Amino acid sequence: MSDPELRVVEDPAAEVAELLVEAGRAGGHMVLTGGSSPRHAYELAAEGDSDWGAATVWFGDERCVPPDHADSNYAMAEDALLSRLSVRPEVIRMEGELGPEGGASRYDAEVRERLGDEPRWDLLLLGLGPDGHVASLFPGNPELAERSKLAVGVPTAGMEPLLPRISLTLPALNAARAIVFLVTGEGKADAVARAFGASPDAGLPAAQVRPRSGSLTVILDEPAASRL
Repeated sequence: MSDPELRVVEDPAAEVAELLVEAGRAGGHMVLTGGSSPRHAYELAAEGDSDWGAATVWFGDERCVPPDHADSNYAMAEDALLSRLSVRPEVIRMEGELGPEGGASRYDAEVRERLGDEPRWDLLLLGLGPDGHVASLFPGNPELAERSKLAVGVPTAGMEPLLPRISLTLPALNAARAIVFLVTGEGKADAVARAFGASPDAGLPAAQVRPRSGSLTVILDEPAASRL
């Protein structure tokens, strides 16, 4: 099980954009996340307009809304990155419009059909919530304890927007070859210290993201790293 490599850099989004471009060009299986910091990384990755035709894009979580809804993680990634590539990857979105249980069941089956019971994602990108949540796995929610499913419905979100969700589970996340957290801002500093500091809080969702056979990199700006 991998310990995190903490990297404090001036422009975390640019660092992540380079990793995305590399994985896209290599034809890898990559998992995208939502949020404002990832959006900037996606925009930077799109500027190179590389050939991503052999790559496959998955999602770590999704809100249970239609794919063109303002709260959709897919819609954000489509606008910031996917629609800007002249050669698009295959995109396998979570179907939030099916509801948390229907959408999760469909995604679980899709992952297993294509990647087996241990999906070895080449690059899995995550954000970190100020409460320490990852994907849509929130502190104290029962979905955090799921060990048999790869995707799970989340009827009750722990943060705004308070919409039902679909999320990859910890077993699915921890199967990745490379996990990268992108974390920016002083508002995340406490969560960073609790998840990745010298004495991690074992109950925190982010502290339970430790790949079984892969690397874990946390890319931070100085404000996010200020309490380490």
